[in-house]
Amino acid sequence: MPGAAITDDLELLNAGGGPPADRGGAGGGDWRREPGAFGRERRMYLTGVSVALAAILMFFMALASSYIVRKGTGSDWQPIEMPRILWLNTAVLVASSITVEVARRKLAQAGVTEFRNWWAITTALGMLFLGGQIVAWRVLADQGLFLATNPSSSFFYLLTASHGAHLLIGLFALLYVTIRTGQSAWRRRAIAAEGVAIYWHFLDGLWVFLLLLLNIGR
Repeated sequence: MPGAAITDDLELLNAGGGPPADRGGAGGGDWRREPGAFGRERRMYLTGVSVALAAILMFFMALASSYIVRKGTGSDWQPIEMPRILWLNTAVLVASSITVEVARRKLAQAGVTEFRNWWAITTALGMLFLGGQIVAWRVLADQGLFLATNPSSSFFYLLTASHGAHLLIGLFALLYVTIRTGQSAWRRRAIAAEGVAIYWHFLDGLWVFLLLLLNIGR
C-alpha cells in the first residue's frame, strides 16, 4: 500500500512552492499556507477512505463466503467456463493501477501536465475495463447463461457487477480530481489524488482476488 511514500511526497509538496506555470500549473500558489489545516484535512480525508474500504471489504468477504458455502451445498451447481476476455480485462486494470500511481507521483512533484496525462490514461483504462466486463457478460449470455440460469452463473454476475459498480464510483472520483483545476483547489487536489489512488489500488487487488475465486472455486 503506497501510504508511506504518499505521505513523504505530500510533505515535500507542502514544503515547496505551488505548481509552476511552465509545467502546466495555475501560475503558482502557496503550498505552505495553513500547513496544520492541510495535515488535518488530509487525515480526515484518508480516514474516510479507510472506513469506506473496510466496509467494501466486508461486503465482498460476505459474498465470497456465500459463494463458497453455496457451492458446497445442493446438486444444482453447474460450473461455467470463464470468458477469456477476463484475463485481458485484468491486465488492463493492473496497468491502470500503475498509471494512477505514476500520475499521483507526478502531482506530488508538481509535474501538473504529466499528472493530467497519466491521470487521463488511468481513466481511459478504467473505462476500457468496464467495457471488457460488459463483453464478458455478453459472451455468457450468448451461451445461454444468465443471472437466474444456475447458482454458479448467478454468483458470477453478482460478484463482477458489484465490483464493476464500485469501479464506476472510482471513475467518477478520477473525473472529480481531473476537473479540480482552480487555483484554490490545488491543495485539495493533491489530497484527493492520494485517496483515489488508494481506492483504485484496492479495487485492483480485489478484482484479482475475485478472479481467482471464480476460476479456482468454480
